[in-house]
Amino acid sequence: MSRDFFAFLKDQPKQDYYAALGSGQRVKVKKDFRRKAGKAYDLCLKAIEAETQDYRNDRWRKVFGSNFPPRPVATTAADSAFESALKSGGYEARNTERFIEDMYPIDIRFDIELECEVKQDGFRPSLLRSLLAASRVLQAKKDLKFFVTDTDVPPPFTLLWKVLNRGPTAVRRDCIRGEIVPDDGRLEKIERTNFRGDHIVECYAVKDGVVVAKDRIHVPITE
Repeated sequence: MSRDFFAFLKDQPKQDYYAALGSGQRVKVKKDFRRKAGKAYDLCLKAIEAETQDYRNDRWRKVFGSNFPPRPVATTAADSAFESALKSGGYEARNTERFIEDMYPIDIRFDIELECEVKQDGFRPSLLRSLLAASRVLQAKKDLKFFVTDTDVPPPFTLLWKVLNRGPTAVRRDCIRGEIVPDDGRLEKIERTNFRGDHIVECYAVKDGVVVAKDRIHVPITE
């Protein structure tokens, strides 16, 4: 049902207002919500795919926040060891991913937009969202600059970054990452496409000890 609800929202035409149920009173749309609804829809799909996995609750918490129940606590030493590792193709990696809801309360009241500039010697820079929209692939050995394009979070605020590598190659190299680190003051983060996988970069705006805005961008790398 959640998936279908966000699918409905993301496919809505652009409107200046909606009619309230019953009264028909016009409710003004302050900011276009369709892009965020599309992200929530994608997160629902990933949560549904993980329905039989121990980490399925982690996926749903990305949709509904920290009020959604966390994954069950390990009850044995063996369970605990399994939860701290990821396995793929006979390889095992440390599960180093951290979750922002375990560090700060979440109260999304503002917007922040994240973009990525893709650079490679001999080619003009391009934006990752434009590449993906044109069904072009992102290959390895490219320079990436993630940066905040727009935000209405009133300063001052602290920006945090999370880079999460996913896929068999990340497990084989024991390079999941997923730590949450502070910005260096430039509202940007430099990375490089090293190996194949459907990776993720997220940013969080923290004001007065509360996460008030966040955004994410998928980085699907092919070899």
